[in-house]
Amino acid sequence: MKAETNDRSSYRNLIFTALLILFVGLAFAFPAPFVSIGGFPLKKLIVPLLQIIMLGMGTTMSIKDFEGVIQQPKAVFIGVVCHFIIMPLLGYTLANTFSFPPEIAAGVVLIGCSPSGLASNVMCFIAKANVPLSITVTTISTLLAPFVMPALMKFLAGQFIEISFLKMMVEIMQIVILPIVVGLILNRVFHKSSVMLNRVMPMLSMGGIILIVAIIAAAGRDSLLTVGWTLALCVLIHNLCGFMLGYGTARLFGMDEQSCRTVAIEVGLQNGGLASGIAVQMGKVATVGLAPALFGPIMNTNGSLLATYWSQHPPKEVSATEPTAA
Repeated sequence: MKAETNDRSSYRNLIFTALLILFVGLAFAFPAPFVSIGGFPLKKLIVPLLQIIMLGMGTTMSIKDFEGVIQQPKAVFIGVVCHFIIMPLLGYTLANTFSFPPEIAAGVVLIGCSPSGLASNVMCFIAKANVPLSITVTTISTLLAPFVMPALMKFLAGQFIEISFLKMMVEIMQIVILPIVVGLILNRVFHKSSVMLNRVMPMLSMGGIILIVAIIAAAGRDSLLTVGWTLALCVLIHNLCGFMLGYGTARLFGMDEQSCRTVAIEVGLQNGGLASGIAVQMGKVATVGLAPALFGPIMNTNGSLLATYWSQHPPKEVSATEPTAA
């Protein structure tokens, strides 16, 4: 039964990645339908869509998600700290190395400063990693985002564009924390319907992410024509180095194989949707929003390949059985 669930998750994730790449290609080739409809600019949908996605995350959360902090505090601490140190510093280094225009460079740093990606839990399940640890790290990094993300952006991206710590903090609270709290309340009130919510909300989230990335790709088409391939290479290096450094750091701290895989995935997968929402709030979706838009398809493709590879090579400590975390 677990193997069938694993196959379904892997299949669904591959479909999501394929659709993401397809819609980015369509938005790039035919930008007009993704820019506006009937005079209404579609970029105004990005923040509401993000709030729906975060609402969906809230409906799937419970107090159990925080048990990992008590059960494996060292692993959670290492996972969260690695995420908020490795990716921001990589983003800052790459932004300076590639000498992008200031707003493009700020976008590279922005995606690096974002919390864990929403797909990381599914990827960890497919990869036979430590799923409870993944859920806890994703949850903690997301809840810390309103405070950590503006601080990192102020420190690392302040040389590229003006950053208001307080303004960004409030925006992230509106995009992330408020919808999650509402989702938690809905989960509590409609607990008997939680199975239906858990089925519907992930589908809405996937659709929302695909539409957000397509809108940004269309809005930033002209900039992508100028720095597209170079920026894609930069984002690819950022993502791959995140996986490698996350895994290597976890190994350095003596974590088991399942947990090392989890940290690698949690570090390498970013919440590109949130980064895109911040770019919209800045009024710079066509420039600052480009790196997050490219990061989405690239990280999902690489993450799917990595998770599939690991699924075929179970950790030695669980090679005889399905991973206990699942």
